[in-house]
This record gives sequence, C-alpha cells and structure tokens, in this order.
Amino acid sequence: MAEVLDMIHSNNEISKFSGTNETHIRRATQEDISRIAEILVFAKRMKYRSIFNDDAYSFGELQVLPVAKKYIENGFLNNMFLYDDGIIKGLIRIEKEEIVELYVDHFFQGQGVGSELMEYAKENYSVNFLWTIEKNIDAVRFYKAHGFHLTDTRKYEEGTTEYIVMMRR
Repeated sequence: MAEVLDMIHSNNEISKFSGTNETHIRRATQEDISRIAEILVFAKRMKYRSIFNDDAYSFGELQVLPVAKKYIENGFLNNMFLYDDGIIKGLIRIEKEEIVELYVDHFFQGQGVGSELMEYAKENYSVNFLWTIEKNIDAVRFYKAHGFHLTDTRKYEEGTTEYIVMMRR
C-alpha cells in the first residue's frame, strides 16, 4: 500500500501521448495507476450501484487505493490500453481473445472514447467475446453497435444474484 501511495504522490506529471500517431490509444503504465483506479471506481459506482444495490461494496470496499494496488499486484496494466489525448479518458483491458474491461470516465462518455478503444481492440487483437452485466442495457447496446451479439451463455456475477452474459462477434 505504501508503494501505491508513493507512486501516486510522485506522479506530478500528467501522462502525455506521443504526438507521432493519429490514435489516442497507448499502453498503460504504472504512472497511470491513480487515474485508472479513479475511472474504474467512479464508473462502477455510476453504472452498477443501481443494479447491485450494495452501498457497502460501492462506497466501502470499492476504493481508489485498494483498486490501484490490486491492478498493480495482478499485472492488469500489462494488458491495458488507455485513451489519452492529454487527459486519460478511458481504458480497455484485453486478455487473449476477451475484452475484460472497457470503461470511460463519466464526464467523457458520448464523445467517441469507448468507440475508439473498441475499434482499436478489434483492429489490433483477435478479440471475439466479452462478458457484461445483463441489466447494463447501455453496455449491451454499445457492444451490439460494435458488432457483438448476445449469446445464450450467462452466469451469476461472482458473489451476487445478478447475471452476466457473454457477447460474441
């Protein structure tokens, strides 16, 4: 935990995107961890609080520092890409053929950030499936618009009574 705090405090510079490429997508680094955790925590609270109705989790367990620590310790940054146009606005995590996570900061939703991340993943990786919460209608609609379709495969989200559904392309 001390390592995460040191890293957050020592990161006085906003990560810059190399201006040599037209895309705003770049690989995540440890220096990005505070912004990544901030996006994850806020987006999950905004989207999932009304679905799971679990304020103890949303405002107790789901905190920026523990999320940052978890992502560093589990090596999640190795497979994560960021939309960064001077401000990190969204992220996507890819594992083999799966899109594991796609989140856009609430303030930048509807501006093409998620679409650019999704198209980047489709063009550069052999992604062909993902899981999403069945009740997250906005996510289902977004993924359908990007060529994914619902399958009959669904299961409970771990530790909950809500279903996640597999989508394929």
